[in-house]
Amino acid sequence: MGAKLTYKDAGVDTKEGEKAVRLMKEHVKKTFNANVLTGLGSFGSLFKLDLTGIKEPILVAGTDGVGTKLKIAFMVDKHDTVGQDCVAMCVNDVLCQGAKPLFFLDYIATGKVNAEKVADIVKGVSDGCIIGECALVGGETAEMPDFYADGEYDMAGFAVGVVDRSRIIDGSQIKKGNILVGLPSSGLHSNGYSLVRKLFFEIMKLQVNDYVAEIGKTVGNSLITPTKIYTKACNAVLAKETVNGIIHITGGGFFENIPRIIPEGLGVRIDIGSWNVLPIFEYIQRCGNIARNEMFATFNMGVGMIIVIDSERAETIMDLLKEVGEEPRIIGEVVSGEGVCLC
Repeated sequence: MGAKLTYKDAGVDTKEGEKAVRLMKEHVKKTFNANVLTGLGSFGSLFKLDLTGIKEPILVAGTDGVGTKLKIAFMVDKHDTVGQDCVAMCVNDVLCQGAKPLFFLDYIATGKVNAEKVADIVKGVSDGCIIGECALVGGETAEMPDFYADGEYDMAGFAVGVVDRSRIIDGSQIKKGNILVGLPSSGLHSNGYSLVRKLFFEIMKLQVNDYVAEIGKTVGNSLITPTKIYTKACNAVLAKETVNGIIHITGGGFFENIPRIIPEGLGVRIDIGSWNVLPIFEYIQRCGNIARNEMFATFNMGVGMIIVIDSERAETIMDLLKEVGEEPRIIGEVVSGEGVCLC
């Protein structure tokens, strides 16, 4: 008989996987708090619920990935920010229900584990969890030979938060005359990358290291900018005020996300020009000759989160947001009718 077959011969290097776990531990532990009851490596993660001030706890869960933004990470060979994108996509959704984020788990799949690269990815997840004020309690790194191209990977995440039943935000309290307060985005966040990659790299033949004066950055640095997380902003408002709706502007832009929480018989008027559209969006629109409605149906256009409030509370809530470093803008109003009107 010939040499004995090993798992490594089949493409799975368990030693490299063990090294990855050692390297990521320092990043994971930064997110731990007194409620985390298990360390890294347990079969399941234990988390103690702190229900102070909560009479009827409701768990809120969200899961998402990073999409084709990962292609940009491969192109620029920078892997320590996409983890924040993954956290943001999940945590921002949980915030929309009025929940306080509790913990997060990640899943990373790759053809061949590179310990340093995996540790960089988890560093980004850790950074995101710290900003999102939740603990990274566990995860999985799957090595799948022949399934992913060399050097590529995919990732997804899962966040859990808690809210008192009486404080759930579902849009049912939204009424005509409510004000829409927009919170700035950091850039494209994690949506619209298939369109952008086609425009920049196939049609315009740009390279990731090309500097674009209109954007003020290289193509790669602009596209790899991590998604903003809105935990601090939402917590600052919800701790003192009641809001009627929170909208995360993700895939589908304004036209798909806003109507998700607007009651039947009502629509919204968005006042174009009431906030500063980021240069990256203006550049994409001009270079791609993209219609305005297509832009608003695809991108966040510089507004990553919208808070719907009673008009008489606008000044107070705007002040609360400014106190935590936000630059809120009143961008529209709830009106009779249906859908989203850009004015």
